[in-house]
Amino acid sequence: MILTNKIIADTAKKIGFNLVGFAKAEDLIKESTHLEQWLNRNYNAEMEYMQRNFEKRNEIRLILEDAKSVISLGVNYYCDEEYSNNSGSGKVSRYAWGKDYHLVIWEMLDKFVEKLQQMDLYFSAKTYIDTGPVMDKAWAVKAGLGWQGKHTNVINKDFGSWFFIATVITNYEFDYLIPVPDYCGTCKRCIDACPTNAIIDDYVLDSNKCISYLTIENKKEIPNEFAGKLDNWLFGCDICQDVCPWNNKFAQPTQEPVFYPKPGHKEIPVDEIILMEKEDFDERFFDSPIRRTKLKGLKRNALFLK
Repeated sequence: MILTNKIIADTAKKIGFNLVGFAKAEDLIKESTHLEQWLNRNYNAEMEYMQRNFEKRNEIRLILEDAKSVISLGVNYYCDEEYSNNSGSGKVSRYAWGKDYHLVIWEMLDKFVEKLQQMDLYFSAKTYIDTGPVMDKAWAVKAGLGWQGKHTNVINKDFGSWFFIATVITNYEFDYLIPVPDYCGTCKRCIDACPTNAIIDDYVLDSNKCISYLTIENKKEIPNEFAGKLDNWLFGCDICQDVCPWNNKFAQPTQEPVFYPKPGHKEIPVDEIILMEKEDFDERFFDSPIRRTKLKGLKRNALFLK
C-alpha cells in the first residue's frame, strides 16, 4: 500500500494525535542560524545539551540518511481548569498536571510507526518528542501546524499553543503543506505580561530570566533579583500562554484523560514541599514531569516562594 497524506493523518488521529503536518526534509539554514545566534548570547543559560549535536539540528539527514519528509504531530493537552490562587500554594504548569507526556507520546509514536510499517514495509522513521537534536518547533512551523508566536511557542488556529509537538523523520515522500502566516500582528501581551522580562524581544526568549527555566532546568539557587516576581509558580510557568488571545479564544479541552490534573499536582502547599521526604516525592510524582526538578529543586522553589 502506498502511504498518502490522508492515510497518515487518519492513522495519527485514530491513535490520538490532534494535529498532523508534512514538510520536506531539508537543511534548516535560517533556523539554525537563529539558533546559533541565540546560543552565542547565552540565552540557553546552563542548558548545554542545546549546543550538542548542532549539525544534526541543521542537517536532518545526519539523523536519518535517506530522510525525505518530516511528519509533525501535535497533541492537545489543555485542561479547562483554573487555579485557586491560594497564597500558601505553588502553581504547577498545565503541561505537568497529569502523566508525563513523554511516556504517553512515546507509546503513541511507537504505535503510529508500527501501523504504517504494517501497511508498507518500505516505510522507516525516527521519532522524537523534544528529547533529541531536532528543532521540533521549526519543523512544526514548516509542516503547517501553526506559526511561532512572540512567546516562542507554536500557535495553532484551532488549539492555540496548548499542544505537545512530536517529530517523525521518514524516508517517504508526501504532499507538503504551506506554512501558516504569522497572526501575532502587533500584539505584545505575552511580552508585557512576563514578570521577569524574559521575552526580551519579539520571538526571543532569554532562558536566564524565564520562570520555567528557573524552576525546572536551573540547578543552582534562584537569583535574588527574581524575589517576588515568580507569581507563585512552583514548577514551570504559563503566563505568556495564559494571556495569549489565541488561547483565550480557541483553546479546546483535551480528550486525553491522562493530562487532567492528578490530586495535588495542580497546586501544592509550599510547606508540604518543604517537609516532604524523598520516598513521598518518588511515590507521588513517579510518572509526572515534576520529577524532572527532583525533590531538591522543588524544595528550593518552595523556599524561594515562601
